[in-house]
Amino acid sequence: MATSESNTTYSAPVGSVDLAAMNDEGEPYEIWPCGSCLPWHAEVVRADEEVLVREWHAVNCPEFQKLIKG
Repeated sequence: MATSESNTTYSAPVGSVDLAAMNDEGEPYEIWPCGSCLPWHAEVVRADEEVLVREWHAVNCPEFQKLIKG
């Protein structure tokens, strides 16, 4: 049985990180679904004049942990 420390299922608590939607040349980044957690989803948001991609992951997802640690 999975513990709460390794919960990456649909019932896992989720967190988000905002990422740039465009690279320095103004071209969009490709977005791929996370293969490490089930609740992953993304949304495009606008903050002032900047366009961002907000990715949602299970908080214990290894990919999410990499993103928030930089």
